[in-house]
Amino acid sequence: MADPEKWNSENEEEGEEEDELDETSYKTQKDAILFAIDVSLSMLTVPPSPPDSKRRERDSPTLAALKCAYHLMQQRIISHPNDMLGILLFGTEKSKFEGGEDDSDRRGLAYPYCYLLADLDVPAADDVKNLKSLAEDEDEFQKLMVPAKEPVSMSNVLFCANQIFTKKAPNFTSRRLFIVTDNENPHAQDKALRSASVVRAKDLYDLGVTIELFPISRPGKDFDRAKFYDDIIYRSSPTDPETPVSTTVAAAATTGDGISLLNSLLSSINSKAVARRALFSNLPLEIGPGFKISVKGYILFKRQEPARSCYVWLNGEKAQIVKGTTTQIAEDTARPVQKSEIKKAYKFGGEQVAFTPMEVKELRNFGDPVIRIIGFKPLSMLPIWASLKQSTFIYPSEEDIVGSTRVFSALYQKLLKDQKMGIVWFIARKNAAAVIAAMIPGAERFGEYREQVMPPGMWLVPLPYADDIRQNPETTMVPSPDSLVDMMRTVVQQLQLPKGQYNPEKYPNPALQWHYRILQAMALEEDLPEKPEDKTIPKHRQIHKRAGEYVLEWGRELEQQFRDDDGPSIPAKKAKTSRAVPASSSTIALSDDVMLAHWKQNTVSKLTVQALKIWMESKNLTVSGKKADLVERVEGYFEHK
Repeated sequence: MADPEKWNSENEEEGEEEDELDETSYKTQKDAILFAIDVSLSMLTVPPSPPDSKRRERDSPTLAALKCAYHLMQQRIISHPNDMLGILLFGTEKSKFEGGEDDSDRRGLAYPYCYLLADLDVPAADDVKNLKSLAEDEDEFQKLMVPAKEPVSMSNVLFCANQIFTKKAPNFTSRRLFIVTDNENPHAQDKALRSASVVRAKDLYDLGVTIELFPISRPGKDFDRAKFYDDIIYRSSPTDPETPVSTTVAAAATTGDGISLLNSLLSSINSKAVARRALFSNLPLEIGPGFKISVKGYILFKRQEPARSCYVWLNGEKAQIVKGTTTQIAEDTARPVQKSEIKKAYKFGGEQVAFTPMEVKELRNFGDPVIRIIGFKPLSMLPIWASLKQSTFIYPSEEDIVGSTRVFSALYQKLLKDQKMGIVWFIARKNAAAVIAAMIPGAERFGEYREQVMPPGMWLVPLPYADDIRQNPETTMVPSPDSLVDMMRTVVQQLQLPKGQYNPEKYPNPALQWHYRILQAMALEEDLPEKPEDKTIPKHRQIHKRAGEYVLEWGRELEQQFRDDDGPSIPAKKAKTSRAVPASSSTIALSDDVMLAHWKQNTVSKLTVQALKIWMESKNLTVSGKKADLVERVEGYFEHK
């Protein structure tokens, strides 16, 4: 199978004919992540469990961090096969860097108390096996995780990370260092080492590396970033202008509550595991004639599917990926057809209308890429169904037009305050189809651990044209009694989701996860799982406990309402009839013309059960069952007549 990027370049002319906005056609961004995990005595100590906890904490902070790296490596080896991952331990008695372990007399020449557990590289199946073995084998873990007797220099750790990124991932667009530690002030008594650490951190940022801190709070004491890490870790990277600014940082993981440490670390790391990637860059946002700012667009939500499979040739010395080619063949002679012999054609009235490539290009040209504001409307006027495709998140960029951030912020805050939306003309790229979209302000949102879940910005929601609207199906709404509505409201209130909102992070795609789990088990030679883990299956016991009695009560009320409506002892209400339908009686047989008129006006259900049975007996129709069954048989009689 050919390389996707090479395939796109070879078929550039065909790509101009596409009218769909396909984000996969933009350049891919490789990511390199290096874990720097503290191996101090406090990080190796299993924290005490609180008195009210039923489970004992089994993992030390260092072991929990290694398991986080293992989980992330499992995800990336399949979903992002080109990304790099590495693990650097600092504060260990042993030292290792690019080769074997350093002897004691050579420590000063290398990086003392730094142990490169997994070099920064694309993870292979053996790397995952080794890391899993270390996390599960207690003897092997204790043999390696011996804390150094002397404190480690953070400037040395940062310089070691600098060398790893420079040698292993020099051309990667996204490079990040994840520091996991519980030491809030490693150089409290040494200003020289503190200053050296600040310089080394600045060198990393100049190299394009973003440093992320994952602090571990000790029992009874919160982690204070201000003592040291605020000087070496920027809240937003000045060298990563494509990333929307985060106004807050993740809260420190707290120990001592079962597996909460592992869960909180996984939550914080997963929220920063994937770098945001621009869909388009420096697109002009035209607010008025001659008044433009520059914005970038991001796809923050995209349906994830299994990685594309490929064909492999196994008859050589080593397995090779098969490269695919496409050849056009004439139907009558089966000879290969050259691209110059082919024209684009459309059907019109049974004939084929051919176009030259230049004519096709002009046919699709609606102007240069732009986001042009047409006007503003109240946000309440946007119907819930008015969305054709996934939304695009836009954020200001200062690269082309200085001052874009300030203007964008003013427009965003005004729309958010007044609950207004902009109606825009949107062309994402050259030769793309023009879209009418709603520009909606979105407020900043935070997760359970105060990590940023949604950045502040605006969304472009594609709206339908008149040609996109289809005819609604003809439906008849049956009104429900107020008593049933009130009782159903109680049922719905009892079955609401936590916090009254849907959180997609709690519901992984079971089909996708099952595919990855089988693939992982086969690659790592593990036992195949018996069944997938599906978190979308309803929890029936909890549902019965919370709303079971209310549902049964609602069912009894529904049955009572049905009996009151269909029972022979209760007189039916007189139905208002039009001039074309004579008044009917429950004791007089209805003529065929009267019943036909009721059927045409869809009022058969308003007749009494006795009147329906008398007419049905004259037609030799079955009269058993409830009123709904009788009405269905009468309507079926006329439909098939």
